[in-house]
Amino acid sequence: MHARRSIAIALVAAAAALAPLGAAAQTALETINAKKLITIAIPTDFPPYGFVGTDLKPQGLDIDMANLIAAKLGVKIELVPVTSANRIPYLQTKKADLVISTLGKNPEREKVIDFSAGYSPFYQAVFAAKSLSVKGAADLAGKSVGVTRGAIEDMELTKIAPPSADVKRFEDNNATVSAFVSGQVQVIATGASVAGNMMARNPNLNTEYKFVLKDSPNFIGVAKGEDALKAKVNEIIAAAKASGELDKMALKWLGRPAGDLPD
Repeated sequence: MHARRSIAIALVAAAAALAPLGAAAQTALETINAKKLITIAIPTDFPPYGFVGTDLKPQGLDIDMANLIAAKLGVKIELVPVTSANRIPYLQTKKADLVISTLGKNPEREKVIDFSAGYSPFYQAVFAAKSLSVKGAADLAGKSVGVTRGAIEDMELTKIAPPSADVKRFEDNNATVSAFVSGQVQVIATGASVAGNMMARNPNLNTEYKFVLKDSPNFIGVAKGEDALKAKVNEIIAAAKASGELDKMALKWLGRPAGDLPD
């Protein structure tokens, strides 16, 4: 009898010890639905994907995407500003449920976090005034093109620029942008974020996207093991892709549609 009582006490103690583990095992999606709140890490220093507007509120393509996900989940949203350095740790330490912050996918990152389907383009491209006819590399012949020395766009441009293109290399993005804005060069080869910011600040130049040099789409970061949340996010992305919402978002902020993004 004594032995049975000891076993019963031991079982009760074991159940009590396991109770907190059961609570901790709640998935991120279950927690979001229970709290009716999702916490999403976003950039605030990387226009046009994420920046602080004149009303001091975050805005940009990544913020629009975060708001879309919250709306489709039917929950409130808490936006958490992050930097390139701390965005993945925020996900790993559960300070954020998702990271929507111009996150590119690579094998090193895939070891520590999971990724959604692609939701927006991130690219290096050629931009010029609407009045200048440039549809491809061949059209750069005889034109002056500004680019930042050693950047990805410099390497890509060098591969395809015709011999008669006058490629002028500058030491940083600010100098490259200044050269274009002041008319030192007719064409600029740069990243979408730099171009988006430049176009927003200088609408009088009537600059537009001409053609892509290199595409590196953005993905939403999800913590490892949160498969239900990842599946739900992918479902929202697929629906937004089909309805044209992703294209509208990209056109609004980047001046080109989202196009064919990876699943």
